[in-house]
Amino acid sequence: MALILRESDVQDLIEMDDVIPAVESAMRELGEGEAHNEPRRRAFAPGGLLNVMFASYPGGKCTGLKAYTVSNGRVRFMVVMFGADGALEALIESDFMGAYRTGAATAVMVKALGLPGAATVALIGTGWQAATQSLALSRVLELKELRVYSRNAERRAAFAAEQGEQLGVATVDAPNAETAVRGADVVVTVTTSHTPVIEAGWVEPHAVVAAIGSNFRNRAEVTPELVARAQTVVVDQLGAAQLESGDLIQAHEAGRFDWSQAVELGAVVAGRWERPDPPGITLFESHGLALWDLAAASVVVAAARKRGGYEEVELFS
Repeated sequence: MALILRESDVQDLIEMDDVIPAVESAMRELGEGEAHNEPRRRAFAPGGLLNVMFASYPGGKCTGLKAYTVSNGRVRFMVVMFGADGALEALIESDFMGAYRTGAATAVMVKALGLPGAATVALIGTGWQAATQSLALSRVLELKELRVYSRNAERRAAFAAEQGEQLGVATVDAPNAETAVRGADVVVTVTTSHTPVIEAGWVEPHAVVAAIGSNFRNRAEVTPELVARAQTVVVDQLGAAQLESGDLIQAHEAGRFDWSQAVELGAVVAGRWERPDPPGITLFESHGLALWDLAAASVVVAAARKRGGYEEVELFS
């Protein structure tokens, strides 16, 4: 029997403390050549867009795919998870789960770097994905201060207040992006911007920058100058980044970045890369892997099976 898990079910079941180690385990397997991930592919049609990505996660004893459509301002996400025996395990509505796995991936990256001491975090963007970024970072860092900036002042103030209450951390409603970024140890950009939202000169020479949003070649959250200034550029997967990392594609086309400089997150987690000393700026280009979706799905499905009472259907009898 296959589970049917809706958004409300996922919200009831998912825990960031479970998703982070699952994503970490999956990326270690990818770095060691055990897991497999295929980059996102897109099919364009009048009035809509279909996105499909798929992977295998041996540690979670599953394979599967995520498919989602974009049409008339709506996005609909679905993860299809199969067991190790090929049987359909679950159909999962996965917008909420996607935000969790993306936040978890940032936490996995930051954890792997082993940042010392309390950290000041700047969060550029206050949309759907922003809260899970700060939530995940709070699990792997001692947060000294969380600075928040987005263009909507009312939304920004409300988001900063919510974060302060939920995470129990000092929050700053920054009046502009520069104020948020200067002096920050970790900077996260999580926007849909087509033009850079931070400048290279604002970023501290030891900072970690996680750029989440530029997963189309015509989008950019950071400048080619920041890419060039970074001592290390980490990508979620090189093949995926070469297809859709707008930040890196534009920097490459400007002659400021060569793909041979990129380090894959799997290699970092698997211990096949050593952080330079001094570290310089580390840029993490995070645009999403199906493997992360499977990692999150594996723990959500396990929790649903343990709790019981969720809808099930029989297919392929």
